[in-house]
Amino acid sequence: MTNLGTRLHTWLHGERVGEDEFGNRYYVLKGETDDRLRKRWVIYKGSTEASKVPPDWHAWLHRTIDEAPSRAPLPTQPWEKEHLPNLTGTKAAYLPQGHVLRGGQRAPATGDYEAWRPGS
Repeated sequence: MTNLGTRLHTWLHGERVGEDEFGNRYYVLKGETDDRLRKRWVIYKGSTEASKVPPDWHAWLHRTIDEAPSRAPLPTQPWEKEHLPNLTGTKAAYLPQGHVLRGGQRAPATGDYEAWRPGS
């Protein structure tokens, strides 16, 4: 959740440039004519989590691209997957086979591993 100071600053000094598919809203500093000095920021929908920013908007925020994706969408490739935020700590998090939360059962070692011993 964004704090009151950020919301007030955005209301007074922000110019909205777009919104992503997750409801995050993106802003620039209004009144500044030099684009190099125009601060860019995001107001997250829900919890503040940087991994909720899709790649195209991330590129815009970090000035990898000049034009906001709302004005000049980036081309998509057929091999691209849908953006997923970081799921660590959630029920949807990836748990490899043998993880304690998946029952802790792993395939037995195959014998192709030899432990390191100091001094050998």
